[in-house]
Amino acid sequence: MELKETLQSFSTMTFAARQALLFEDGDALLQQMLSHIGSTDAELRDQLIYRTFITLLSDNMLHSHQLQFLFDTATSEDFLYSLIGEEHTDSVFTRSFSALLVAGILAKDAELLVLEDKGLDTFFKKIGRYLLLEKDTRGQVEGKGWAHSISHGADLATVTIKHPKFDLQYAPSILHALKLTTWKDVVYVNDEEERLVNIIEALLSRGYSEEVLIEWVEQVFDKFEMHLLTQGYNNSFFSGRTCTLNVMKTLFFALKMNNQAPKLQNTLYNQIAKWLKLGAY
Repeated sequence: MELKETLQSFSTMTFAARQALLFEDGDALLQQMLSHIGSTDAELRDQLIYRTFITLLSDNMLHSHQLQFLFDTATSEDFLYSLIGEEHTDSVFTRSFSALLVAGILAKDAELLVLEDKGLDTFFKKIGRYLLLEKDTRGQVEGKGWAHSISHGADLATVTIKHPKFDLQYAPSILHALKLTTWKDVVYVNDEEERLVNIIEALLSRGYSEEVLIEWVEQVFDKFEMHLLTQGYNNSFFSGRTCTLNVMKTLFFALKMNNQAPKLQNTLYNQIAKWLKLGAY
């Protein structure tokens, strides 16, 4: 039976039947799903493989060794970082859906705490690398479904920060990547801003320093001045300026609506007002 047919059948099975299938052939099925995680068939990749992974995780149907295997594989150079830096190629689907899978695994491990510390620490140290290096910013790809690598990378960073074993000493690499995510010569149109802002909210929820985030915001806006000095008013400046302002405005309203970080709110407003030529806050 082909993988698509197997997963279509799996979705209609009873819990007991699913358990029986996994007992008999679980490891092989997981390997097959991983092998096709970047399929250009949107139904197989998104509706069947990804949703089956989430079902297995949410229903606690995987053993600890299987979670470790999935985590180690999905975070490897052949999956999460597969051909990263390419643009407009199908490799984006492998990276993007590996990011979603790792986010799901980390969310489950936050409850179970079964993943090996060594592997987690190695991953935490380089978590900012994905958003920093990803250049394929496409959302919906005609005939192939969602790529959405920036949003999925933001989701992964957010879940990573929330993991109880994540050390905030690794946060600066995420913030550095986030600062440059708005300078990829594109203006996001698929709600990427909301997903990126979740990263800052996750850091605040972990007690990350508001003062450090204020300094980060100032650095984000300093890039406008630096770009003008070095490159002038080119297309890259206008896309970067617009994209950055969209993210910062989204962050400002998110903080204001949740009554969070008033000093950070004030810094955001003043910087946004400066570049939009609005009144002082």
